[in-house]
Amino acid sequence: MLVLVAPGQGSQKPGLLTPWLEPPGAADRLSAWSDAIGLDLVHYGTEADAEEIRDTAVAQPLLVAASLLSAYELLGEPGQDGPPLGGVAAVAGHSVGELAAAALAGVLTPLEAMRIVHARGQAMAEAAGATETGMSAVLGGEQETVTAHLAELGLTPANMNGAGQIVAAGTREQLAALSENRPEKARVVALKVAGAFHTEHMSPAVPAMEAAVSGVEPGDPVVPYISNLDGQAVDSGKEIVRRLVHQISAPVRWDLCMGTFEERGVTALVELCPGGTLAGLAKRALPTVERLALKSPEDLAAARDLVADHTSA
Repeated sequence: MLVLVAPGQGSQKPGLLTPWLEPPGAADRLSAWSDAIGLDLVHYGTEADAEEIRDTAVAQPLLVAASLLSAYELLGEPGQDGPPLGGVAAVAGHSVGELAAAALAGVLTPLEAMRIVHARGQAMAEAAGATETGMSAVLGGEQETVTAHLAELGLTPANMNGAGQIVAAGTREQLAALSENRPEKARVVALKVAGAFHTEHMSPAVPAMEAAVSGVEPGDPVVPYISNLDGQAVDSGKEIVRRLVHQISAPVRWDLCMGTFEERGVTALVELCPGGTLAGLAKRALPTVERLALKSPEDLAAARDLVADHTSA
């Protein structure tokens, strides 16, 4: 059984789309998405530097586009209900990657996903600009000890990623205090993101997300969709969209998502472009699960072999 996962913000790298525009039709698809949302994804995916694509309003649409382009090269051209998923056991995405997962599952069309993520990125960037906030990864330590320590500092465990990784979010002053006063047996690494995502600091962005999904008629997922809210499979398209709206101000429970993968007997995981982060977490939390991160089209042959070995029609 194989699960397909889409990475979240912070995994973007300069030039990440350059090799993915070579296959027939890919550049045209990206240009169409760019025109639809008024953002030059071709430029940002091929020529922009690290600082340009750090901007939340740019990074989020870029990441969803990258995941979708790589998924279509892996699985084939999308139809009305998304790409031909064959025997894929489930799909999931980390934070903004949930929008890519929703498109792959047929809940949203690719164009709907791109329009919603464009609005999401703009709204979250605006919310982040209201107060100087950020995020830091806390690596190691006992989970209960770490979360209690964060609470004492007024920080939110915004990403419970499992495998000994918790991402703390809050004001710059709170994060500075965390750096100076680390939890026992843990180290702290500041992340290059522009806000305290998945916390109350993002609440002002929720109305913009509600407006962005207004009029969308979601389909029910054609494969199980594992939600960041609680790690559970959600079979209602309307409920998935509702969660996508409100998840921007709620913690990401990737640890629970991986727990669900294990409970469902997942034997392999493919992380879409720009892969690496989620495959790395799975390596530590799900050591018996085979993993592959799609970084460039050179990885497609091995990914197709993995899909063939771990799926059934």
